[in-house]
Amino acid sequence: MTSRPAAPPSQLWAARRQLRQSGGCAAVSMLPLGGRGLWLGLVAAAAAVMAARLMGWWGPRAGVRLFMPEELARYRGGPGDPGLYLALLGRIYDVSSGRRHYEPGAHYSGFAGRDASRAFVTGDYSEAGLVDDVSDLSFSEMLTLQHWLSFYEKNYQCVGRVIGSFYGADGQPTAELARVEAMITKGLEADKQGLKEKQKFPPCNAEWSSTRGSRFWCSQKSGGVSRDWIGVPRKLYKPGAKEPHCVCVRTTGPPSDQMPDNPTHRNRGDLDHPSLEEYAGCPPLAITCSFPL
Repeated sequence: MTSRPAAPPSQLWAARRQLRQSGGCAAVSMLPLGGRGLWLGLVAAAAAVMAARLMGWWGPRAGVRLFMPEELARYRGGPGDPGLYLALLGRIYDVSSGRRHYEPGAHYSGFAGRDASRAFVTGDYSEAGLVDDVSDLSFSEMLTLQHWLSFYEKNYQCVGRVIGSFYGADGQPTAELARVEAMITKGLEADKQGLKEKQKFPPCNAEWSSTRGSRFWCSQKSGGVSRDWIGVPRKLYKPGAKEPHCVCVRTTGPPSDQMPDNPTHRNRGDLDHPSLEEYAGCPPLAITCSFPL
């Protein structure tokens, strides 16, 4: 995630203000999405809220308790232990209310008393896997960590920070945490762009039969995208992809990247997009394309 999603300043400052009022530990509610044509407009705002939330998560606050890893290791919920804590990206949560999941002998007991951020993505619960090294994770894997962080922010109390990969001895975020934040922000932006593309070019319905061959077709809900048009099947070629995939393409009105009131369009929707190709043997405006064996 380096470029920040664009959003009106009022939305970003409102999110920051909510973070300050909550002390930075409580999760900010995401904006509700709903209604055709509305949800895409709200994606950018939701991403801006998330970016502001990240600033609140990472930023220093007076009175935050710092733990050395050796001290955190005492909080594993066993007899005589002072508590049951775990850490994620350097933030420590009291998970006592979820004791049955994290106490000694429980399925996730390996997470207790340490920062095992890597294992939240890899599922490697061995001692070698229960570590805080996330240096080689991808953008999508970083988003998985962000989703887990949202879960703990919502369900458990943040009680401090562990000195190590993500916070220094002064409680300040490290360069590694700044890198993680940048990757999460990039991942959110990529998700937003992916949602925009899916709205513009929803995936086709598809089926294959050993007796009838292949069939692609479009409907007003194909690809899980509800809309007021159906579209026609086309091959969409994407940079870096080995094969095209079938998408439904709007056939009337101006292109998606052109203003609706522009009088110069050819009333062909997105049919002339340069990354599209017709299916050979399928009528250009057919909503179903069949390819018998």
